[in-house]
Amino acid sequence: MFVFLGTGIWIGISLLGTAFVAMVLFTDAPTGTVLATNIWSSSNSWALAALPLFIWMGEVLFRSRLSEDMFTGLSPWVSRLPGSLVHVNIIGCAIFAAVSGSSAATTATIGKITLPELRKRGYDDAISMGTLAGSGTLGLLIPPSIILIVYGVAAEQSIARLFIAGILPGVVMVLMFMGYVVVWSLRHPGGIPEEKSHTGLWQSICIMRHLIPVMLLIVGIMGSIYFGIASPTDAAAVGVALSLLLSRLTGSLNWETFVEGLMGATKTSCMIAFILLGASFLTVAMGFTGIPIELAKFIDSMHLSPTLLIVALTGFFILLGCFLDGISIVVLTTAVLLPMVQQAGIDLIWFGVYLVIVVEMSAITPPVGFNLFVIQALANKDLLEVSRAALPFFLLLVAGVAVLLIFPDLATYLPELMSRRAP
Repeated sequence: MFVFLGTGIWIGISLLGTAFVAMVLFTDAPTGTVLATNIWSSSNSWALAALPLFIWMGEVLFRSRLSEDMFTGLSPWVSRLPGSLVHVNIIGCAIFAAVSGSSAATTATIGKITLPELRKRGYDDAISMGTLAGSGTLGLLIPPSIILIVYGVAAEQSIARLFIAGILPGVVMVLMFMGYVVVWSLRHPGGIPEEKSHTGLWQSICIMRHLIPVMLLIVGIMGSIYFGIASPTDAAAVGVALSLLLSRLTGSLNWETFVEGLMGATKTSCMIAFILLGASFLTVAMGFTGIPIELAKFIDSMHLSPTLLIVALTGFFILLGCFLDGISIVVLTTAVLLPMVQQAGIDLIWFGVYLVIVVEMSAITPPVGFNLFVIQALANKDLLEVSRAALPFFLLLVAGVAVLLIFPDLATYLPELMSRRAP
């Protein structure tokens, strides 16, 4: 696999090629028949249909005036906090993550409006870029999340339960990021200019009307899933329709932006689907070779506790994150790791949320950190400078893993509550 990836071959083809070689050399199974059957069965999935729909919704909103409206609506409420308008990066990313599902789209959309505005007002570039880099990763955790859909399909877990499981950890990460900004601003008063004018309470409430469309979109998507009105795929279709309507009402939807959004979603969806097909065939090939069973036996022979296993996997994922993007990490490792995780008795819903948090780190770890590239282009800064600004938020993500390990109910409480509500 490393040979394929090192020669620049597409990830999907690398996965298929690796699986094909494994099947031919190490098994007696009919490789062609297994390949054809597996690719058809893995692509013929209703749950997988949510993926291109959520991606399309994010593309539509990326081209709308959503980010400007969020900055306008949030500014009066955070300007009194230590750190002032820097908090708009964090809260804005959290809100957009709840309607996008993509880390890169979240970072680009919010950064496009906030970075020039914060720079114009005299805010320190380091904290502006760092908060954007860290908070942009929330697009992978706060539902609807593209990574959670990929994991749910690969691990055969309920996507709706995974979505619900990501809510509380996402809120905790937002609070941790905001807490860091408060501490940083108190220690570096020169990096945060004093806002000269403060709007009154009534004016702030009136300005919040700019947040109404996006909040309705979030409530419509997550509410329909939580109360059992719609499946994640149905909710994704509703989200696309509402995002198109929202974009049209704000005057940012025309034929050109519609085609751009549709083509962008098509390209991204095809890329991810191709990777998933390769990963699915690799999973089957691994099963035929017996590697997952042997790995599970090896882990069992080491007598690692679930906590030590998670600590070891965290270091493993941080290393992978330096060279691979989040989706690639999930599809490359799920087939190997799930038998180990199940052998250790770790809840797969909890592990999905944990996996997303550690995969978030890959978005802000050089040399392959997509969020870093996005911010570098927006801020016109050196990649090393952007990476240095993002380092504290990388450490906060590590701390988030520790919090999730200490308080596992953060990821399991809401899904269990949802299961009890179901008829």
